[in-house]
Amino acid sequence: MDKLLVDLKEHSYYIYIEKNFENLCNVLKETGIFNKILIVTDSNVEKLYLKEVYQRLSDFGYDVGVSVFNAGEANKNMDTILKICNDCIKHGMDRKSSVIALGGGVVGDMAGFAASIYMRGINFVQVPTTLLSQSDSSVGGKTGIDFGGAKNILGAFHQPKAVYINVDTLKTLPKQEFISGMGEVIKHGIIRDRNFFEYLMNNNERIKKLDPDVLVETVYTNCAIKSKVVEMDEKEYGVRADLNFGHTIGHAIESYSDYKYTHGACVGVGMLAASYIAFNRGMITERELDKIKDLLLMYDFDIKFEISDKQAIIKLMNMDKKKAGGKINFILPAQIGEVKKYDDISVTEIDAALDFISK
Repeated sequence: MDKLLVDLKEHSYYIYIEKNFENLCNVLKETGIFNKILIVTDSNVEKLYLKEVYQRLSDFGYDVGVSVFNAGEANKNMDTILKICNDCIKHGMDRKSSVIALGGGVVGDMAGFAASIYMRGINFVQVPTTLLSQSDSSVGGKTGIDFGGAKNILGAFHQPKAVYINVDTLKTLPKQEFISGMGEVIKHGIIRDRNFFEYLMNNNERIKKLDPDVLVETVYTNCAIKSKVVEMDEKEYGVRADLNFGHTIGHAIESYSDYKYTHGACVGVGMLAASYIAFNRGMITERELDKIKDLLLMYDFDIKFEISDKQAIIKLMNMDKKKAGGKINFILPAQIGEVKKYDDISVTEIDAALDFISK
């Protein structure tokens, strides 16, 4: 079992990466998780892994409750948060109780947010089952819900007590969800690690065939990149903003499409749009732009989206929570492996980028 420390002083925790759920209970015990547990999951993951995880925890001696909500971004709202909190009350959860987030990014965001506000904050553990959540969203303590047409506009920073990753769960992941996860994986290579970017190019067939050893290496590298950024800037006052590469346009397209496309698919096309802006500014070469496009295509991303109303996209970008001082912040690549933040991107530049990714 691979183990990685996220060093946040009093909020530090370990990420555990392996190929099954066999050590989950031992990890919880090692982490100091006792008393009552509420497993929060969605209707998709419920059918796949709830029974096994519930049984393991119960057999180990935990008093286990369950809260299940309907899968999908459309249910990432306050009504679902209140349902989870109500299930906490029904299960008799107190301040020493813990929430287990079993599922993808939506489950992690929801379970973490509910844990952050129940009794002013109780422990929670991330048990991510999708590539997106294993490589990105389970690490860093961001929780939240969508509201008023804006993605993740309400939420809190609430670090987990541990992250337990079983890469074997990726075998049951639908293709589109795997592609979604690769959006965040590729992002980490572009913003921080050129060698990892090349690794993704050279090992694409083994990754797509879900070779367990390559998956462990891929997830571990992603968690290492993400955790180092979080350690430097836990609350996103500075360098953590680099992780938003591709998200400014990506989130807007996600909302614009009424969540027809997955988060990672939108981040993928958002990265390409941001890279096009960087290319037009003379920051990256045409060859680097082509390499980013080629890697996305290698992992079966759609790099052209239907955008009939560019003004609607720009309006949604202006609602983004990353906007500061009336200006939209963009993360642009200076080269593969390095990015920089800009707040002077013109509407003309955004318009040209949207044309570049439009069908």
